[in-house]
Amino acid sequence: MIIDSPKQAHRLALRALWQEAFGDSDKFLDTFEKTAFSPDRCRCISEGDEILAALYWFDCSLHGHRLAYLYAVATSEKHRGHGLCRTLMENTHAHLAALGYAAALLVPGEPALFDFYEKLGYRICTHVDERSCTASNTGTDVREIGAEEYAALRRDLLPPNSVLQEKENLAFLAETASFYAGDRFLLAAERKGELLRGLEMLGDTERVPSILAALGCKEGTFRTPGNQKPFAMCYPLGKDTLPSPLYLGLAFD
Repeated sequence: MIIDSPKQAHRLALRALWQEAFGDSDKFLDTFEKTAFSPDRCRCISEGDEILAALYWFDCSLHGHRLAYLYAVATSEKHRGHGLCRTLMENTHAHLAALGYAAALLVPGEPALFDFYEKLGYRICTHVDERSCTASNTGTDVREIGAEEYAALRRDLLPPNSVLQEKENLAFLAETASFYAGDRFLLAAERKGELLRGLEMLGDTERVPSILAALGCKEGTFRTPGNQKPFAMCYPLGKDTLPSPLYLGLAFD
């Protein structure tokens, strides 16, 4: 059993594990590989060409500290229950610390996983609010923007102690979501017909109904910085003390 970054021979096995664990399509995985995958940001447990467990991360930062947003943590079904996820996580933490990362962050995919990651030493660092609403009768000025402009405008609207998620983070998100800006607001959202799923809404949240109207959507859900529900967790890796709470706003769920 080897824990290391994946080799080229592991690529198909990594895809198979991902699809077994999360059910994503080949198209989705093609997008991830094109925009965000790097073997240097992947850690896996292998036996020969077989992948037993794997995880990936996105680079991000906070006040000059380098952080890793862990993503798609998975163990193959036939190898679950033997502590492989814990082993992989602990190995990854040591690897990231050696590379100079200050912390690992993650967003549990379901409520039960908060307890699991807490046992590994993670603590809740981010809460968010989520609201549903319907469109108003009149719209507001909204323009669609690119990832680079979104990153620049986002820095001005983020709350204090916010994690910057740029580069491969936004390149990946831009394949499935759109970025919008208007007077005192910023929005990353996925649109499905007349429904809008706001992955992050920053700024003037009172404009949500008029944003829906402007985009031709009847209703939507919006995630904003807040205190309503636990969202992200943090595991410190070094001696530097990070602020708590902090805000990690973009999750690729």
